[in-house]
Amino acid sequence: MEARMTIANGVLSAVGRTPLVRLNRLSPHAELAVYGKLEGLNPGGSTKDRPAALMIRRALEKGAIDRDTVIVESSSGNMGIGLAQACSYHGLRLVCVTDSKTTAQNISILKAYGAEVECVTTPDPETGELLPARLKRVQQLLASIENSWWPNQYGSRDNSDAHYQSTMREIAEALEGAIDYVFCATSTCGTIRGCLEYVKAHDLPTQVVAVDALGSLIFGNTPAKRMIPGLGAGLRPELCPIEMVERCVHVSDLECVVGCWRLVRSEAILAGGSSGAVVSALARLQSEIEPGSTCVLLLPDRGERYLDTIYSEPWVSAHFGDVAHLWEDAGQVRRRELAEPVGV
Repeated sequence: MEARMTIANGVLSAVGRTPLVRLNRLSPHAELAVYGKLEGLNPGGSTKDRPAALMIRRALEKGAIDRDTVIVESSSGNMGIGLAQACSYHGLRLVCVTDSKTTAQNISILKAYGAEVECVTTPDPETGELLPARLKRVQQLLASIENSWWPNQYGSRDNSDAHYQSTMREIAEALEGAIDYVFCATSTCGTIRGCLEYVKAHDLPTQVVAVDALGSLIFGNTPAKRMIPGLGAGLRPELCPIEMVERCVHVSDLECVVGCWRLVRSEAILAGGSSGAVVSALARLQSEIEPGSTCVLLLPDRGERYLDTIYSEPWVSAHFGDVAHLWEDAGQVRRRELAEPVGV
């Protein structure tokens, strides 16, 4: 008998409980059980809905904020949208500090929810990164706006708690704890810390693989230009569980793009750049993983926000060369082969 559909009490009650789906076609020749956690099916479109909703709810419950508080946060995408959704629901004013890499679509979504947007265009002079510049602007706004509050997604334990309480728990319950690998894209590090702490607390035989961007300073120390939003960071966040991470895979912008196209052409899942990163990270480690292993890919958001970049052939050609040769250059099969159906 099919499970009875539940009715959510407001949109924020619909956050979480996203599908875990078997990915039969992504690596058809590998003797692995691969699953994807479709976080893009959260109501705000990403895994960031989870911590955003929890941070605002707990702050209200604790009296850290009231209905007149102005929420100020730095975000170039999904966390800002998750907070905009939560603030809109609770009737709170949000000022989101973005930067020049933030897409026009994300800014439009923020404004549709009623958020006010400030854009930082000049990198921090000491680091050359935009994130420190955004954080400095956040502090300036907090000092100038009466009754303002910073959720601090980069250091708030509510961020990691959200994934401990829901994301990793949902995966463990669905697979009854029999999980060998979880591939997790890193940015604020809330997701990976929450997953790692759940694995440790419940003594699961699971290795959580951190997937970071080449040029990110989370698990590296050599900064470089990055084009894919939502993956990597220009500093190591306070939440980074550096001592708990056993394995980190650094992926390039090109690998993110190729991973996204492989995912949509093989599994019909249109996902964002960090999802492409975890797909390519699995491909990189596939030969090292013991046959019969169960692997879970956390797919953080949907792909509609990347139609002008990752899924645009002119954009891909402009940044990575001729599209006809892109897949061969990345060590993948051609798009024509990806589109061919395989047995389920």
